[in-house]
Amino acid sequence: MNNSVTNTARLLWAGLRALLVLTLVTGVIYPLVVTGIAQGLFSDQANGSEIKADGKVVGSSLIGQSYNLPLEKGQETPEPDLKWFQGRPQNGLGTNSVNTRYSLILSGATNRSADNKDLVDWVTAAKAAVVKDNSVNGYTVKPSEVPADAVTSSGSGLDPDISPQYADIQVHRVAEKNGLPVDRVEKLVDDHTEGRTLGFMGEPRVNALELNTALRELLAKS
Repeated sequence: MNNSVTNTARLLWAGLRALLVLTLVTGVIYPLVVTGIAQGLFSDQANGSEIKADGKVVGSSLIGQSYNLPLEKGQETPEPDLKWFQGRPQNGLGTNSVNTRYSLILSGATNRSADNKDLVDWVTAAKAAVVKDNSVNGYTVKPSEVPADAVTSSGSGLDPDISPQYADIQVHRVAEKNGLPVDRVEKLVDDHTEGRTLGFMGEPRVNALELNTALRELLAKS
């Protein structure tokens, strides 16, 4: 009987020691090591790929934002604030009773086929709006110049990037709305255009938040 109790106690103590060691290794040491490596080598990614302006975090380079005017009385859909570069449409995002669109990160695609009437109507209306909004004095956008990303949302609805083509057709409008020379706004776009990852993956792109943050800084200096 005493031997049985002793063996049981030894087994319990061995199990407890294993639990304590595993807890220490997997629950304390490993997270600290991984966190240290992440902060040391990939601090930007580890902290959410933050974008700052005037010392304050204004968003993440991985998540798109809307640039709209405040809702007026009776409005259900806000108008775009045309002094800023506009990102991709947000039709893919879900909504709830508290937060809508980018107010809360709600990710989702439209899941509509290319011949779906609602999608066709969205794209048609979006293209007409892009042409109208970006055709300013001395510069006219043709429907054939409107790229696909200007009229369709991404699979997640949170794409932070636009194509250089979409950025380019917004240059004249942004310049006019802000009283800036066109060539200065063109340079902003050029400076924030990224090529394909590793030279062959993906497409050239412009991060809309980074571009608008640079535009804000330029306006502050003007």
